[in-house]
Amino acid sequence: MRVLMFGWEFPPYISGGLGTACLGLTKGLAHLGTDILFVLPRLDSDEEGKHLTLMGANRVRAKVGISEILELRERVSVLEVLSPLRPYLTEKEYRSILEKSENITSEDILVELQNDFSGGYGDSLMAEIVRYSLVGAYVAQREKFDVIHAHDWMTAPAGIEAKRISGKPLVVHAHALEFDRSGEHVNQQVYEIERAGFEAADQIIAVSHFTRDTIIKRYSIDPAKITVVHNAVSKERRIGQMRIQKPYKEKLVLFLGRITFQKGPDYFVEAAAKVLKKNPNVRFAMAGSGDMFPRMVERMAELRMADKFHFLGFVRGADVERIYAMSDLYVMPSVSEPFGITPLEAMVYDVPSIVSKQSGVAEILDDAVKIDFWDVDRLAFEILDILGNEKRAHTLIESGRKTLKKIQWDRAAEKVLDVYRRLAGEMA
Repeated sequence: MRVLMFGWEFPPYISGGLGTACLGLTKGLAHLGTDILFVLPRLDSDEEGKHLTLMGANRVRAKVGISEILELRERVSVLEVLSPLRPYLTEKEYRSILEKSENITSEDILVELQNDFSGGYGDSLMAEIVRYSLVGAYVAQREKFDVIHAHDWMTAPAGIEAKRISGKPLVVHAHALEFDRSGEHVNQQVYEIERAGFEAADQIIAVSHFTRDTIIKRYSIDPAKITVVHNAVSKERRIGQMRIQKPYKEKLVLFLGRITFQKGPDYFVEAAAKVLKKNPNVRFAMAGSGDMFPRMVERMAELRMADKFHFLGFVRGADVERIYAMSDLYVMPSVSEPFGITPLEAMVYDVPSIVSKQSGVAEILDDAVKIDFWDVDRLAFEILDILGNEKRAHTLIESGRKTLKKIQWDRAAEKVLDVYRRLAGEMA
């Protein structure tokens, strides 16, 4: 089985869980004998891709003219779009863009084709998505494969183009949805791309039943097209089994993720203030970056927690492992979380977790502490109780170890491979 796979990020160059999930899933598929050609917008020299073939769109010099671009414009109505869009755009940022009325035209794309992809989420994301889809068609003409697999909305147009050129079945993998990122204030153009991908797909893989239900209700997709495959986590502990020595004696409670509406950082800050009123011997750390960061710093200062609350900024690699190893409790108060791999990562380091009920990962954590994201009083109570009750904390740690034994990328890969085989057999 050979798969043409489209993804927007791959370790070590990642901005969230998408790249991590792509790495874990492709390793699992490789273990099962699947041959994968993974196309990235940009490929440098040190991506972690020894188990597959990585291709960078920045290295593909496809000869594309204005006629091909105009044809694509007719097939996928995303060509003339507002410019600095990116996956985690906020309503405030979107309104600012609307005021500027910045558009990308066919001619702009043609000029951009002469330049390298940045492979990021910056000002020219929509232009890069269109260029990337043209490269997808180019690759599909020249490579042999059995199935196409596109990860998330940024790569859906490339998957659609590859299917049109090759006639091969298309799998669209939904890791996150626009309703998760923006709530009810969706970016209509991103939503339209997501829906076009789902409608064109022969099969959709959702990372949770939570996500599957949203696709059915919000995008009017046939439930029969959707297979749920939960994410997993790598259980490697590269820094060793010993805990890192903390420079202070207090217990540490960690939030790690984008500091955006979706992740609920404001609920974490408010809960921290309630905890510290009852137990001042606790520290809180918020690792990540995002549009809500300035507001969280201001709120922390208003609540007079400067000596007990630490902002770590965006962390990656070994620094992520160190902060997990130093923590005594992990909190994920997400407002809407398609899956949420960070609680599983925390469990690798024997750190118990509190997760919101509005998350996909809650579906597979039978014994974890689950709260409604908005219930700050309950969150504060659970933090205090777990930190103050060693027996309960130990029980949660043991439960986490048992959960990790059941959650493996190889098992997720087996389910994905079943989807491939079913589609390849039907289309043969």
